[in-house]
Amino acid sequence: MKVAILVENLFDEREFVYPYYRLQEEGYDVVVLAPRSGTYRSKVGLEVRADAAIGDVSPDDFVGLVIPGGYAPDRLRRYPEVLEFVRRINEAGKPIAAICHAGWVLISAGILRGRRVTGFFSIKDDLVNAGAMYEDAPVVVDGNLITSRHPGDLKVWMKEYIKHLPAR
Repeated sequence: MKVAILVENLFDEREFVYPYYRLQEEGYDVVVLAPRSGTYRSKVGLEVRADAAIGDVSPDDFVGLVIPGGYAPDRLRRYPEVLEFVRRINEAGKPIAAICHAGWVLISAGILRGRRVTGFFSIKDDLVNAGAMYEDAPVVVDGNLITSRHPGDLKVWMKEYIKHLPAR
C-alpha cells in the first residue's frame, strides 16, 4: 500500500522526515512526489529526490497523502496537477495529512469549505477565509482530513493519521 508525500523546495525537513520513516515503520510504501522529477531542498538544505513527478502517477495508486509544511506549500499550490491530485484523493475519501503551512495546498485545491482544520497560526485567516473552521489544537480530524499546527505536534498528528489509513 502506497502513501504519497509531497515535496517542493523549502519544505520543512522535520515534517517530511518524521512521517516518511514513521509510515515505513508501519509497513507502507512511501512515495515522494513532486511537481517535476529531480531533487528538492528543505529550508535547511536537506536534499530529497522525488520518486516520481505527480503528473506521472494516479491518485488511484495511493491509500493516502501527506503534505508537509514549510514554504513548499506556497510553491505546490501553483501547480494545477498537484491541486487535481489533492482533489481526487479527497473525493475518494482517502486520508490526507496536512501540517503547518500545508493548509495552503488544501485551500487552493478548494476542499476546505465547511471543514474543521488547524494549521500554523499565521495562516489561520487564510483557512477561515477559505470557509474552514479553525481550531487551535495539536491535531484536528474532520472526516479524511487530519491537520496539525507545527513540528511540536508531529507525534500526535502521525499517530492519528495512521489510524485512518487502511490496516497493513
